[in-house]
Amino acid sequence: QVQLVESGGGLVQAGGSLRLSCAALGNIFSINTMGWYRQAPGKERELVASISTGDRTYYADSVKGRFTISRDNAKNTLYLQMNSLKPEDTAMYYCAARKTHIGRYDYWGQGTQVTVSS
Repeated sequence: QVQLVESGGGLVQAGGSLRLSCAALGNIFSINTMGWYRQAPGKERELVASISTGDRTYYADSVKGRFTISRDNAKNTLYLQMNSLKPEDTAMYYCAARKTHIGRYDYWGQGTQVTVSS
């Protein structure tokens, strides 16, 4: 079993930056891919970015060039550096992990709120 604990959300003005963190606890050696999802009120949950074994990354078009996903294996922590934030980035952000390279995510964090004011 794996537990994911997010932190780092908050309120920021448009153009500002935030860094989200996700600490992974438990059987972390089973994890292949980790990612960040977000869900805004009235919208579907969307994958923002992911990182797989070998540090292969994926970014949604809406965040390319502004967000960077990374992980510190020594600290068992996943990060999402968010720069040039826009009001449309406002959402609940969730950390997720899966045991396989593709497919559904097996583990989810509780979420951290990001609010970007205009």
